Amino acid sequence: DPNDLERVRSRPSTSTHRITAVGHAHIDTAWLWPLRETRRKCARTFSTALALMDEYPEYRFACSQPAQYAWMKESYPTIFEGIRQKVAAGQWEPVGSMWVEADCNLPSGEALVRQFVHGKRFFMQEFGVDTGELWLPDVFGYPASLPQLIAESGGEYFLTQKLSWNDTNKPAHHTFMWEGIDGTAIFTHFPPADTYNGNFTAGEIVRSVADFKDQDRSSHSLYLYGWGDGGGGPEPDMIESARRLRSIDGAPQVELGRAADFFARAKQEARNLTTWVGELYFELHRGTYTSQARTKRLNRRAEQALREAEIWSVAVGHNYPAAIFDSSWKRLLINQFHDILPGSSIDWVYEDAERELEAVVEIAGGITTSAQSTLVGSGDDLTAFNVNSHPRREVVEVDGRCVLVGAPACGWASFADSIATQPQPVSVSGQVMENGLLRVTWDDRGLLTSIWDKEARREALAPGAVGNALLLHDDNPKNWDAWDVDADYRTSFVQVTELVSANVEMDGPLRAAVRFTRKFGSSTLEQRMVLDADSRVLRFETEIDWQEEHKFLKVAFPVAVRSSRATYEIQFGHVERSTHANTSWDQARFEVCAHRWADLGEPGYGVALLNDCKYGYDIQGSVMRLSLLRAPTHPDPSADRGSHRFTYALMPHPGDFRDAGVIAAAEDLNNPLRVIRGAGERSLIEVDTPQVVVEAIKRAEDSDAVIIRLYEAWGGRCRARVRTSLPGTRAFLCDLLERNRDEIQVRDGQLELDLTPFKILTLKLIV
Repeated sequence: DPNDLERVRSRPSTSTHRITAVGHAHIDTAWLWPLRETRRKCARTFSTALALMDEYPEYRFACSQPAQYAWMKESYPTIFEGIRQKVAAGQWEPVGSMWVEADCNLPSGEALVRQFVHGKRFFMQEFGVDTGELWLPDVFGYPASLPQLIAESGGEYFLTQKLSWNDTNKPAHHTFMWEGIDGTAIFTHFPPADTYNGNFTAGEIVRSVADFKDQDRSSHSLYLYGWGDGGGGPEPDMIESARRLRSIDGAPQVELGRAADFFARAKQEARNLTTWVGELYFELHRGTYTSQARTKRLNRRAEQALREAEIWSVAVGHNYPAAIFDSSWKRLLINQFHDILPGSSIDWVYEDAERELEAVVEIAGGITTSAQSTLVGSGDDLTAFNVNSHPRREVVEVDGRCVLVGAPACGWASFADSIATQPQPVSVSGQVMENGLLRVTWDDRGLLTSIWDKEARREALAPGAVGNALLLHDDNPKNWDAWDVDADYRTSFVQVTELVSANVEMDGPLRAAVRFTRKFGSSTLEQRMVLDADSRVLRFETEIDWQEEHKFLKVAFPVAVRSSRATYEIQFGHVERSTHANTSWDQARFEVCAHRWADLGEPGYGVALLNDCKYGYDIQGSVMRLSLLRAPTHPDPSADRGSHRFTYALMPHPGDFRDAGVIAAAEDLNNPLRVIRGAGERSLIEVDTPQVVVEAIKRAEDSDAVIIRLYEAWGGRCRARVRTSLPGTRAFLCDLLERNRDEIQVRDGQLELDLTPFKILTLKLIV
């Protein structure tokens, strides 16, 4: 644009701001096209980049997503060899740390770890490059546990620009320190051009300098140019523009360079940077916590299935199926790409994703079945396997009857028909269900009118309100259908009250269950309300034939608890968020992401809302709500229509959520005890405090050592004693890539660990 050039010429040449311009081609691993087409997009884009490097020796090209490189190695070996040569020459720069540019809200903590493990290992093995940055320019928000994961994988830097899209509060800084829930701080940069698809116009370059919000603290910024999303990358005209800019008086200082060099220089010269503490919440695309619910459920199941299969395979101690785990994890990780798992792709993508995730669940389930059979042998006894890191005592259904069983932490135990100590029974009488802890009452519409806590001697539901209220909202976002939920959806809804039938299915003494059938719109819902003896967890096992369009289904529990803050589980910890809308920041968080639980508590009492495959929550005032289903029509015109299964649960509790066992209850809901024939008893890992949760037990990537990953879950300091029956005479603390740091003593199968708030520790046991 001649006007842009004139403005550049008229600027005084006093600016000390330096721009590092990096060629870039953001290639969505899937979006409006399936994975198979992305392979071809990568081949075309990468071929173009290689050709430009021969024509323009100064040209540098940054490319993330090792999964895409792996495709080239497999299907286009000539292109891959060209990439290898240009990496060695310094023109092609592998960037980023994850296997794909994954969504960061929805994957489990361990899944995020494996993104780093597989991503960084590929770059190191293929190119000898240990990348130092997490590169996620287009991802829909970043949890407060991410800085620790970056640091624990050996990284120092973080890049995104997505928060420039915020609909309410624009980011106040482009260069700053980002501090996570554990205190880890990472050097963070948002390119001030607010794009990862720059065209290298003079106007964009000028705006990069003029709009840079930290000029008093830093004099460097990064500029990413090249066609993206569907690939393409830089064109010759863009590189020619860079050459012309260098010859114009008053133009900003622009050099074609490498991202790694930019980060090193920018961090070194920055001074007095502002620190942002906590999550980087994206004030847009809030519907991605809910859209494409079947894929989200399969993702949760696949994460859990792989975790369980690894644990029992380690217990067997031989024939560990490392190659199968490697390929299965990669199948899962690629489907956590930021346009697949969030629900913003075409129907073809979800046909592929569901097929792949179902295969992962089946493969992992087969490994688990084989390993457990090996561990307990044959026989008529029954053995319960517990994959969680706390001992359990709960009701299971075996051969059509209920049995109360117990199992040790991360272990298994045989049981007779019942445990000797029997609980106070649970029963149903009329429209009342009760056990020794709770009495639940409902009305003729099947809506809860009371949850009386017998132990605390108080009501859990708000006065005059009904619980388990299904709310059907109109859902017509202005711009991004599958992506967005607009704030005004809350003003237009109907409450689902039509009850077709209510039938008592189980009436104690160990389990009570009532089935409610409802119809609304074009949909039918079957819901089984379940309460077990000695349990505070009131479950709602739900099946629905969902046939709505542009509707948003939520469930609401108004509770008799008052607090200005609610607590939500994220990966490797939890965060607090406001329950009011005092500020624009609070107002923007009208829909938030959480994992297996959220809790609203006041001193002495609280209520937790648990789930087995949902992620969207909102807690406003004393009303706790969970997002169940959406029905967008773009880019998938039939998104989410059809059958769904999910479970959510309400857990009223005395005391704080920590002491009440909310974290353990959410783990148990997501990982039911598995009962098989055979005999035996063993605990692989026991931790003497519920503050510490075991996230993974696996074989090391490069040896027969055993890796144990655990974290402090309460947000406090503690000393934990870990007892293990796994073989190991030496132990090391290591990073996420399993590189040794400090040796720790092992005495009689016990280790003592000091943990700070939300600290992740990775242990390596060596035989």
